[in-house]
Amino acid sequence: MTLPRDYPGQACALSRAMEVVGERWTLLIVRDAFLGVRRFADFAGHLGIPRAVLTDRLAVLTGAGVLDRVPSDGRRAVYVLTPKGVRLWPAVRALSRWGEEHHPAPGGPRRIYLHADEGAPVADDGGCTGCGAVVEAADLLVAPGPGLAPPAADDDPVTAALHRPHRLLTPLPLTKGSPA
Repeated sequence: MTLPRDYPGQACALSRAMEVVGERWTLLIVRDAFLGVRRFADFAGHLGIPRAVLTDRLAVLTGAGVLDRVPSDGRRAVYVLTPKGVRLWPAVRALSRWGEEHHPAPGGPRRIYLHADEGAPVADDGGCTGCGAVVEAADLLVAPGPGLAPPAADDDPVTAALHRPHRLLTPLPLTKGSPA
């Protein structure tokens, strides 16, 4: 039996938000969009998500105005976060921090976030530990953390790219035949 997407009888803002981002895979797609994934094949390859499920989740996210599907320089469109989607960053970051605290990776966090302008780490509250400013997603540099496994020859292009520091919301410089 397929679960419904809505929460009949629930009128709170959380239930309405869950109707958009509460399905399995959805927040991982949003996380990857923050990391710079833009193409359907790269979402599919990095997440290992069934293509039909990815198609459905992308349709929901674009329909809700979280992602835009925009033409690219090639034959295919790419997906980018809208301003509404970017506003999900505090929730994505909070859930990631919760996971790191309560279900840590061996060796420490897989990713660390730095204030791109300062080079200083960003605290759990989103503030730069160097200058104290609240750091917006576009001003964050994501870098490999101590818990990130070393690169492997069979890594998908997204996993390979995440072994190098880069700014959030910028397209990942992908390799292995997958253009950014």
